[in-house]
Amino acid sequence: MESIISILLIALGIIVGAAGGYALHRLLATKRLEDARELAKRIIEEARKEAVAHKKEVKLQAHDEILAQKKEMEDELKEREREIKKRENKMLEKEERLEDRSEKVTQKEGEVLTLEKSLTKKERKLEERDEEIGKLAEEQTKRLQEISGLTQEEARRRLMDDVESRSRHEAAMMVRQIETEAKELALRKSQEVMATALQRYSGDFVAEQTVTTVALPSEDMKGRIIGREGRNIRALEAATGVDLIIDDTPETVILSAFSPLRRQVAKLALERLISDGRIHPARIEDVVRKVEQEMDVKLREIGEQATFDVGVHGIHPDIIRLLGQLQYRTSFSQNVLQHSLEVASLCGVMAAELKMDVKRAKRAGLLHDIGKAVDHEVEGPHATIGADLAKKYNESKDIIHAIAAHHEDVPPQTAMAVLVQAADSLSGARPGARKELLENYVKRLEDLENIATNFDGVSKAYAIQAGREIRVMVDSEAVDDDNTYMLCKDISKSIEENLTYPGQIRVTVIRERRAVGYAK
Repeated sequence: MESIISILLIALGIIVGAAGGYALHRLLATKRLEDARELAKRIIEEARKEAVAHKKEVKLQAHDEILAQKKEMEDELKEREREIKKRENKMLEKEERLEDRSEKVTQKEGEVLTLEKSLTKKERKLEERDEEIGKLAEEQTKRLQEISGLTQEEARRRLMDDVESRSRHEAAMMVRQIETEAKELALRKSQEVMATALQRYSGDFVAEQTVTTVALPSEDMKGRIIGREGRNIRALEAATGVDLIIDDTPETVILSAFSPLRRQVAKLALERLISDGRIHPARIEDVVRKVEQEMDVKLREIGEQATFDVGVHGIHPDIIRLLGQLQYRTSFSQNVLQHSLEVASLCGVMAAELKMDVKRAKRAGLLHDIGKAVDHEVEGPHATIGADLAKKYNESKDIIHAIAAHHEDVPPQTAMAVLVQAADSLSGARPGARKELLENYVKRLEDLENIATNFDGVSKAYAIQAGREIRVMVDSEAVDDDNTYMLCKDISKSIEENLTYPGQIRVTVIRERRAVGYAK
């Protein structure tokens, strides 16, 4: 019985122990679950805090980027405002200069009108004088009929011959006097008016000579060149100083500017941008800057090669660069640098024949048109501009004078100045130099000589200076001094009526009397 009770007690103890262990295990499991839940809550809370902090950081970064972009846009706007201001100032300056020129032209027109009125008065006096001569002729006719006993027809013929001779003589003297008085003022004023008018004139020829075309690989490239809201095309125009014209012409962009050098820089930069494919304002400025540097080096190389070809040394580097710019300048379709090289060579040949300094003559010939490199930037004749440049860079006085006098802006006073003037005429007026056919050239010379030889009293006529001048030799027995002057006017009028020619033709009539004797 006791053993049974012991077994029961043991079994009961086992059951109680198992129940307690189960309760303890359950208690531990519950605690672990609560710890896990607590840990999860902390992790979630920390994640929320980190998310809030990250969100704030992202907002701050976005705010900083917005501020930076805003500052960049403000800087760009300020830069554009400065550029616009500069352009406005330039436009105002140009308007002021145009107004000044307009006032000067108006003033000169008034002076010319005054001169015309003076000439009109003198012409009226001539008409009155002719009327007086007519009255005198009638009186002489009556007297001759009474005294000589000649027939009326014979008397009229003799009287008319006498009156015509005296009238022509007096008219020639008066015309010479009028022109002598008016020539100094009228010629100078008319030249100034014409020069001002030419500077203000622009026509189709100017448009044809101031544009360059750039071929595009496709039509899509036009949109990339223009850029968003036109920023690329504005950046390119601002960097190069050239106007870009993008119209309906297929796969073509037109560059327009008066400076051929700027057009060349813009063309090279645009071609490089098109081949590279990256077109945006920063890239445009970088490419234009590199092209300008390369072009500057190229201009110096061209100028140095020109001085080497001629054999002239010791020229200032800035003058050498200007010589390089002449490669991109034309005059009547003739390349100015090639023209300058021709003039230098001709000057050297003539100087050698005359036993003069060949190197200095070549130097003057090479530099005679240096003013054309900057005549689109500086006002005045290119000969005067070139002389000022030569003086600025310490060229000798005879070189400066030769440059200034090669178009007779100042009278030539040295043999070298005359050489440069002659060589310049030879290079510019030779057949083929300035797009004139040889047949037309020869025909114009023959026509000039034929017109002059058709007049009575003309013995010989020679067209020289490529048809820019004709010299007429007259018989001194048949034509006197006053009639020589009238003959010159008649030939000039006939040339104007019968020929078509550019510029002007100078008519020179020469009357020479020679006396030959022999001493024995």
